[in-house]
Amino acid sequence: MTPPATVGAAASTTFVTGPVRSGKSRHAEHLLAGAPAVTYVATGRPADPADVEWIRRVANHRDRRPATWRTVETADVTGAIRRSVDPVLVDCLGTWLTALVDGSGWDDLDAAAAHVRREGDALVETLCATEVPVVIVSNEVGWSLVATTPSGRFFQDELGRLNALVAAAAARVHLVVAGRVLDLSASPVVPSGPPTHPDA
Repeated sequence: MTPPATVGAAASTTFVTGPVRSGKSRHAEHLLAGAPAVTYVATGRPADPADVEWIRRVANHRDRRPATWRTVETADVTGAIRRSVDPVLVDCLGTWLTALVDGSGWDDLDAAAAHVRREGDALVETLCATEVPVVIVSNEVGWSLVATTPSGRFFQDELGRLNALVAAAAARVHLVVAGRVLDLSASPVVPSGPPTHPDA
């Protein structure tokens, strides 16, 4: 992945991230509460009839959204943003990453990484070009132990890179922890390249 040409170039984008059950999705929904219509891009897998807990989780998300919000279940996030004339809420990058790798295959993680990074670059290009408000939700999954499997480490690493890429492009970045919102929009961005040292 390559960083956007200008930090914050996606002027209409707000990036919301945080751990599980932090309140990040509710916060993202509140950011667009005043919009008469919203395109809600659900990147997660369709509910498995045998997974009662997942069905309940999806239903809870759906029930708290206004009736005027249109739900689009797709992994084509860039296409959904380009086609929408209404504000867009994407929830979330973690499940989008999973969908991308499911499509390319978990048996070749190098090829999957290349695919994810191409899609990440395309997403940032779309965010920088769109004029509709976009709120993107993601998970922070690297705050605990390093995963014990190659696929788990891959997911942690690639989602971390994807989060940093989108956050660097977004005009506003919010971190939600324990139901509290921290505005990181004015915080410095970690340089993408190695440190440079002046000649001695």
